[in-house]
Amino acid sequence: MAMSVGSSDDSAPMGEMNTTPLIDVMLVLLIMFIITIPIQTHAVKLDMPQNNPNQPPPTTQPVIHKVEVDFLGQIYWDGQPVDLPTVTQYFRRAATAAEEPEIHIRPDKLAQYEIVDQVLAAAQKMGVTKMGFVGNEAYAN
Repeated sequence: MAMSVGSSDDSAPMGEMNTTPLIDVMLVLLIMFIITIPIQTHAVKLDMPQNNPNQPPPTTQPVIHKVEVDFLGQIYWDGQPVDLPTVTQYFRRAATAAEEPEIHIRPDKLAQYEIVDQVLAAAQKMGVTKMGFVGNEAYAN
């Protein structure tokens, strides 16, 4: 590469294009591609379970119990009003069952947090593991 320092005739237009800024841009792009290519080719290896066509799908429906707490603090187990010691016994029975049932908890939007907390604490104390909240979409607004 030669650098033109000037000529005797400064009024004549320069016939060569200055390629130095283009080379700088190309080098920056090349470095960016070199940096980002290893990130794009990174793969996480997972051992997924294989589908066994000989194994029939499970035919038993899971048992689901519904626990509700209304705005007055009343606890319901599958639609029947119960008190906290009774629901604790139900949690103990569910936790010790051969196949643990799912327990869906649906507190009312205006339910007292203290009552819901006592129900959750009773479930945890009794060892219930299959538990989830349902109806959370009511609290989105």
